[in-house]
Amino acid sequence: MANVNVRINNDIKANAENVFKRLGITPTTAITLFYNQVIRTNSIPFELKADVPNDTTKKAISELDDMKKNPDKYKSYKNVDELMEALNN
Repeated sequence: MANVNVRINNDIKANAENVFKRLGITPTTAITLFYNQVIRTNSIPFELKADVPNDTTKKAISELDDMKKNPDKYKSYKNVDELMEALNN
């Protein structure tokens, strides 16, 4: 048997342990279940998401969508050299 030592916020620990209690399992059982799911799925067994895009990213996504819908409104380049020339002028 191995020991796992982690530091966690007191409120998170208490709230999670209340859920475990209602489920009739111990924290050790919960952690063992988590580890087994990691092994079984070869991944974190729940979806991980980054924060929603900030305003700058939202604007860039919107601009890209517009470029796809209206390609004639935007300048395009045949190759990198043509793009670099335009950027340097």
